[in-house]
Amino acid sequence: MKPLHICTALLLLAPSTAFAAKVTQAPWGTLADGHPINRYTMTNSHGASVSMMELGAAILSVNVPDRDGKLADVVLGYDKPSDYNTNNSPEFGLTIGRYANRISGAQFTLDGKTYPLARPARPAGAPAPANPSPLSSISTMHGGPDGFGTKVWKPSRVQTPSGNGLRFTLVSPDGDEGFPGKMTVSITYVWTDDDRLIADYNAVTTKPTVVNLTQHSYFNLKGAGNGDIMDQLLQINADFYTFALPNNSPTGEILKIKGTPFDFTTPTPIGRNIDADDPQMKANRGYNQNYVLRRSTIPGQLAEAAVLYDPASGRKLTVSTDQPALFLYTANFISTTRVMKGGVTYPLRAGVAMELGHYPDAPNQPHFPRTTLMPGRTFHSRAQWAFSVQ
Repeated sequence: MKPLHICTALLLLAPSTAFAAKVTQAPWGTLADGHPINRYTMTNSHGASVSMMELGAAILSVNVPDRDGKLADVVLGYDKPSDYNTNNSPEFGLTIGRYANRISGAQFTLDGKTYPLARPARPAGAPAPANPSPLSSISTMHGGPDGFGTKVWKPSRVQTPSGNGLRFTLVSPDGDEGFPGKMTVSITYVWTDDDRLIADYNAVTTKPTVVNLTQHSYFNLKGAGNGDIMDQLLQINADFYTFALPNNSPTGEILKIKGTPFDFTTPTPIGRNIDADDPQMKANRGYNQNYVLRRSTIPGQLAEAAVLYDPASGRKLTVSTDQPALFLYTANFISTTRVMKGGVTYPLRAGVAMELGHYPDAPNQPHFPRTTLMPGRTFHSRAQWAFSVQ
């Protein structure tokens, strides 16, 4: 298999106005082991803001206005950092890596060598499978149980052509969760005066490896804790999806969306087909699906991936990426009893995650876009979340 490095030109966006976001820092609490965690907030001229922390380089809040100018936090989350670092957390706002989504069979082969990966913990007393197949339900998810979302990243303030921002850096050792190569990763976030959140991802490695990074925020444009997202309108710029078995293992098939319950080619209420009579939808209690995005013909240029709109508040979110896929998940298994931020509980389907990146299981599917990163090359990608009102 010929490796394809994943390097694109770094696109620098000009600031939308002369105003640069104000960046502040405040103590936010500690993890279970006593490690202190800070809250970093980027605020623009009209008070819209994004808050983050070192754990998982996570997005904690996004406060944006509705059509009447009223600010509300539109991402799900918790009130203290220790809640983010638990085994049953839905990974609210975390950075996911080394490989976002699943690698079937918890292994992949690169340059003729097979790399066993960390697997999720089995229930007590359950035997290990003797010969896991690539289509086994045993998979490595989101980089493994101790993936990037569980790590404490190094934060720093930066100035970019797009404005003031925050950079989070992580060094992942060779063999981390089974992945080869020492990988150094950085993510630079900028919050603009026209309510755009821009993320630039960079990574280098000391050995051939695979990489697929994504951001795992759940959005509810009515405001976190204000019901579910069933009536919010979603459009995804994709005509195909990657088929998966009910256990979510990709088969390698790429199918047309038209005429399926996965069709969001026009603005559609998320709840319209969420309970459709489809084996994968039933197994997942809703959307848990990878979309093959229409991409820009110019390498490295952002293309609009999806638009989410809430008719009640008028808030609109336009998501753009230079990556080939969007993975849609509608919080189908979220706890309805656990207390979340603001002291409230969330209903099922309280938010929608739109994970930008590569296809699930691409290292085991030779015809999927390649995710191989070679020494001496730099992985770069960019994502943008643009908030507006309508």
